[in-house]
Amino acid sequence: MNKPSPRTPVLAAASMLAIGLTLAGCGGGDSAASDRPENELHVLVYGDASNDVETAMVEKFNETSDVKVVLDTIPGAEYQQKLQTVMSTDAAPDIFFNWGGGSISDFVDADLLMPLDDFIEEDPQLKDAFLPSVFDVATVDGTPYGVPMRGTQPVMLFHNKDVLAEAGIDEAPATWDELLEDVDKLKAAGKTPIALGGGDEWPTQMWFSYVYDRVAGPELFQSAIDGETDVWESDESKESLGMLRELVDAGAFGTNFQSVKFTDGGSPALLAGGQAGFELMGSWEYSTIQDTNPDFVANSLGWSAFPAIEGGKGDAANLVGNTNNYYSVLKDTKYPDAARDFLKLMYSDEFVQEQMSIGNLPTTTSTEQFLDQAADPDYARFQFGLVQDAPNFQLSWDQAYPPAATPTIHSAVADFFAGSIDEDGFIAAMQSLKK
Repeated sequence: MNKPSPRTPVLAAASMLAIGLTLAGCGGGDSAASDRPENELHVLVYGDASNDVETAMVEKFNETSDVKVVLDTIPGAEYQQKLQTVMSTDAAPDIFFNWGGGSISDFVDADLLMPLDDFIEEDPQLKDAFLPSVFDVATVDGTPYGVPMRGTQPVMLFHNKDVLAEAGIDEAPATWDELLEDVDKLKAAGKTPIALGGGDEWPTQMWFSYVYDRVAGPELFQSAIDGETDVWESDESKESLGMLRELVDAGAFGTNFQSVKFTDGGSPALLAGGQAGFELMGSWEYSTIQDTNPDFVANSLGWSAFPAIEGGKGDAANLVGNTNNYYSVLKDTKYPDAARDFLKLMYSDEFVQEQMSIGNLPTTTSTEQFLDQAADPDYARFQFGLVQDAPNFQLSWDQAYPPAATPTIHSAVADFFAGSIDEDGFIAAMQSLKK
């Protein structure tokens, strides 16, 4: 969900996708991209600042492999939709980036993905080298369909140290009441309290995920995922919606948040440019801003856990976000052995070090020994501590449900924040979702 890096090969990806879209009505072939040149393995990823590491891994692999990996990207805001379009065509990627969970369930049901049991039997490190709780997110009905790549992505509350100081705020809020107090102080100082890329909708969802978790605990959302839609009408659900409405009505996000996007750099620019005090965002915020404003990251970027909510059922150490991203393999790839060997790089020391150099935190069992080599060791240790200590790590709502649910979730959270639907409208929308 990061914006594309200036060094990302977006034009090459656009060409590949143009081919894929023209084939969309043609049906699948006997194998992935049957009309491609021989000895090419196409890897499709989400286009953003992390592509530098993926490029480095491709270059390393291609040094010794007869089958050459071609890295294709889709700009972040378009990734999910275009992936859905291309997967059943002859232009489907051999390996592709995803979030595990519901994001791959439809592909599994359509028998498009390769079970990775045989790969793991040949090389147990493809499973054992990763934290079990993270690896299992890409397991469907007991069968593994993905290997972790990139890093864990807890959602955190980032802040501009200088803006907070100008407003008389000494430290990040530890409680919800302190956050509301800080909103008033930042407004008085002429600042937008919280930058929000509401134009993308998914950043708005992060506020719902955390407030629901803090008020009701993780059980409410898990019950909803399991099909118990009546939980959206519970007292805890209505309390969560009331707290979110209070925050919006207090002017926490300003008046133009629905036209600001994260994917074009809008909300990070508000934070780094001194117009806003806070931004709730995934841990990729660090690499995103580092890519455009390294001086701000070095001198003024701060971070903290999401505030506790007094009296809530959820543990203040719980996390929401993306446990990791994953590489899954197309069942009909022409080069399964090359795909297996490429996946092995995802637990290599070089991979871990490259990811940590841009602020990402891989979930290999070896990660802890490299924390001091990270781009910012303090940031790496903070992230690692959050993940290590979290009693529960809730996958983002739009990744826990199948992709077909995403438009409904995004519209519901955006419309509620905009005031175009009330509590009943939000509840009805969420109750319409099917797992």
